Amino acid sequence: MLLPVPLLLGLLGLVAAEPVVYFKEQFLDGDGWTDRWTESKHKSDFGKFVLSAGKFYGDQDKDKGLQTSQDARFYALSARFEPFSNKDQTLVVQFTVKHEQNIDCGGGYVKLFPDSLDQTDMHGDSEYNIMFGPDICGPGTKKVHVIFNYKGKNVLINKDIRCKKRKEEEEADKDDDEDKDEDEEDEDDKEEDEEEDGAGQAKDEL
Repeated sequence: MLLPVPLLLGLLGLVAAEPVVYFKEQFLDGDGWTDRWTESKHKSDFGKFVLSAGKFYGDQDKDKGLQTSQDARFYALSARFEPFSNKDQTLVVQFTVKHEQNIDCGGGYVKLFPDSLDQTDMHGDSEYNIMFGPDICGPGTKKVHVIFNYKGKNVLINKDIRCKKRKEEEEADKDDDEDKDEDEEDEDDKEEDEEEDGAGQAKDEL
């Protein structure tokens, strides 16, 4: 999984005015990102992030982002910015996730934490204000999670936002559905044959 450019946090005022950008990361300075981002040491087996443009890109230098380099691992990384208030203003949080392999089960979330976060001890249960990102697990779960912390409780929005699939994934899902339909038809034919055989046997017994 690749978290490419840009990771952007900003406020848009309700009146016509220039938006204020509080945090923006484009990973354009090589290994300089390691000075701005802190890896959690809460677990010794957290996966390692690397800087990469991935398997496909428009511009190899400008399209670089943080890539999860190891399969079947959890990852935890954070960067600080100045505290702010978005009272009476529209908050925009934007980032991009690029899956370069067919995902069986995995998520890629961005979270906004309170400034009390201990970055070196960040983990899945660390308090956060906003969380969103794709959640994929098996054929039944392909959606974007959006969760807000309200009065100490994590509240999931009641709108179902589906993940956008790559063409290869859509074709694979289509093939799976066709195979499933064929299996169901074969099973129906088998049941009909068994019913006919049973009826014939009953007739012979009569």
